[in-house]
Amino acid sequence: MILRSRPALPTRAGLALVLCLAGADAVRAQAPAPATPPGDPVVARVDGEPILLSDLAAAAQDLPEELRGAPPQMLYPLILDQMIAGRAVTAAARRARLDQEPEVRARIRRAEEQELQQAWLSREIASRVTDAAIRARYDRDIANRPAEEEVRARHILVPTESEARAALAEIRGGADFTAVAQRRSSGPGAREGGDLGFFRRGDMVPEFAEAAFALQPGQVSENPVRSPFGWHVIKVEERRQAAAPRFEEVAQAIRQQLLEAEVQAAVERARGAAQVERFNLDGSAPRPTDTAEPPAPAAPPARPGAPIRR
Repeated sequence: MILRSRPALPTRAGLALVLCLAGADAVRAQAPAPATPPGDPVVARVDGEPILLSDLAAAAQDLPEELRGAPPQMLYPLILDQMIAGRAVTAAARRARLDQEPEVRARIRRAEEQELQQAWLSREIASRVTDAAIRARYDRDIANRPAEEEVRARHILVPTESEARAALAEIRGGADFTAVAQRRSSGPGAREGGDLGFFRRGDMVPEFAEAAFALQPGQVSENPVRSPFGWHVIKVEERRQAAAPRFEEVAQAIRQQLLEAEVQAAVERARGAAQVERFNLDGSAPRPTDTAEPPAPAAPPARPGAPIRR
């Protein structure tokens, strides 16, 4: 056992600290230093520019959640070291007049725009995505939802029908489904024997769901099942009636859904209030047929980690 004189941050966490503070301090350094407020001591100076205790506290709030919980007596010296280094690098860049170069100034403007956008969006949605709004959405859409059947299934996913039939023949010959899945399946859950956990009918693509929900526990699909992702051999392990999830289980997911919806709505409000003119990439005026709104982006492809879920 190794005793340390004081706690040390893990290497990955330390790297996150460096990256977070480097970005945050670079943005703050563009603004002139405010006068020192009462009760806010100067904890360091770099070329005469003060670093205040409040600067450390603000920088701590920019850190990832797993770092913000560290004791201040451990965290603040690390933050201060990084802020001193950041201010020193900023001072060196200004002495080299890099802040006057067009490319650097353009990047500073982009960073400022991003900060303004984030601040405005945060203000717009703060009063809309509340605990009460999350609870109301849960009560409306989830709380009284009737129990829905779920199945827990395994599958073997292969690219061709012949491979699927070969796997099915092994299983019918007495081979263990889990072992065959581990050896043959190309799905990301192959190492777990193709285990998909519990899912509802609507969670999966129709071809897979129809086959899975037609099986009883212990049964294997009679024939391979084709889906947009390949060929499947399916085994159902369990069936159950799943009640609506508790509020605590889904509150964070509801919050994220509300945030995304409110951000999109706020962006649309901002676009509607702005006077927008579009031009061709060469700066020329577009033809009347070119001024229509571009089509919505296509839905992203299915994630490799969930090969058959919707």
